Order: sequence, then structure tokens, then C-alpha cells
Amino acid sequence: MRCLDWPVGVCSWSLGNDFEKIVETGVDCVHLAIAPALANKGSQYLAEVAKSKLKITAAMINFPQEDYSTLESIKATGGVVPDDCWRDNRELALKAIELTAELKVRFLSMHFGFIDMQNPAKARTLIERTRMFADKAGEHKVTLLMETGQESARELRDFLEKLHHPALGVNFDPANMILYGKGNPIEAVGILGPWIKHVHIKDAIHTQTPGTWGSEVVWGAGEVDADKFLKALKSVYFAGVLAVECEGGDNRLGDIKAAINLLSDLKS
Repeated sequence: MRCLDWPVGVCSWSLGNDFEKIVETGVDCVHLAIAPALANKGSQYLAEVAKSKLKITAAMINFPQEDYSTLESIKATGGVVPDDCWRDNRELALKAIELTAELKVRFLSMHFGFIDMQNPAKARTLIERTRMFADKAGEHKVTLLMETGQESARELRDFLEKLHHPALGVNFDPANMILYGKGNPIEAVGILGPWIKHVHIKDAIHTQTPGTWGSEVVWGAGEVDADKFLKALKSVYFAGVLAVECEGGDNRLGDIKAAINLLSDLKS
């Protein structure tokens, strides 16, 4: 399954890591949630992935303490910044890097936490921890992908330029820019273009209540402007994979199939 020049996949967590359903969508690649592979039944999980014959284009790790119920709660609990979770999160992320390498997967994505350069202590913590993970990833020939949304594109660009690390890139999620209220995703592609290695296909509309989440909608029905977004990716010579992500609604399988149909209808 391809869209223009790009392979199309599905984020495994969007369908509860049900690989039979993912195969049903018609794709042949997957952005894989890797935390289940590090749990007690990890070998069984990886056997299911292998049985599906899906190519893993990137892995993804999240952290147990993350609370997405409100913008404020995820700002306080997101990523690798919270000190009270650091020991466990450090171990989890390092294991995820090692397993990603063992699976011969090039990319591992995560939300590292809100970038707050106005708070020197938190900024220093995030920089130090990100550099440490990037060093380890580089040793294993893995590139860590910082997912967009929790900061503006310029803030993320400045952060990446400051670290200037070859094992850091971006997993670009256009809907997150809207859900978090962090700017126009089309403009953001131009700002982050050199770092974009992997992309989520997800759409959203802005909130009408400041300080609250926007709303996720089916691909093509929101404010991302799907056609302009894909043209923007072409303009920065993006050469990765489009992975459909769906984290809301009552018909995820149907919504994912609808997105894939729209993508597959596009011609070069």
C-alpha cells in the first residue's frame, strides 16, 4: 500500500495491537508499540507481529505515569522529565532502544516531555536526558524520533539544533499541532523538514475553549488540510513512511480504512 511515493502503515496501538485487524486494513507495515514486547508476555507479542508479516517501520515507547486527561496533567507527567519516575523510565527507554536494535528497526519514537526553555532547571534536565538516550541509540544504530505537538515547531527546531545529535529526528504528527494548539502543521513541516523521518496521518480541529484539547476527526475532515500537508512533505523531500494513527471515536477500524482509501487514491 502506497500513497504517492510513500509506504502507508498503521500505528499498532490504534487497533489495540490487534495485528489481524491491522492486516485487514490492507497495509503491509506498522508503527509498533514496543512496551508490550518488554512485558511478561513479550515473546508472545513479538510472535504475533512476526506471524502478521508486517514490516516494522518504527517502534514507539510511552511511559506508565503519563496522564493525558488534560493539557495540564500531561504537561506535569509527560515523557522523561518527571524526577519521581526517572529511574524506571530510564530503564524502560534503554530497554526499548536495545529491543528496537535487536528487531533491526531504524526508528524509536516517543514524547520526551514538554520543552520549556523558560525553566532552566527543567530545560537542563530534558537536554541531559535526551542526549543520554540519543547517545545510547546512536551506539545501537537507532534514531530517536521526538513526536511533534507538545511545543511549537520553532521550539522543537531550536531544541534539536541545540543538541545537534545525529541520532535525533522527528516523528511528525500534524493533528498534534492542532490538538495541543501549537501552530499550523503546514508551516511546521517547512520548519522541521530536515529532521522529519516518519509521519503520522491524523486529523483534528482546534478547541473553542482555551486550555482544553482540540478534537480528533477522521483524516481529511479536519483542519490539517490533507492535500496541502502531503504537498508540504514533498517540498521538504520527505522519504519515510505514513502511518495512520487513530486515538478517538467509536469506529477506529472504519476510520483507519477511510484514511487509507483516501491516501491510496492519490497519484503521483
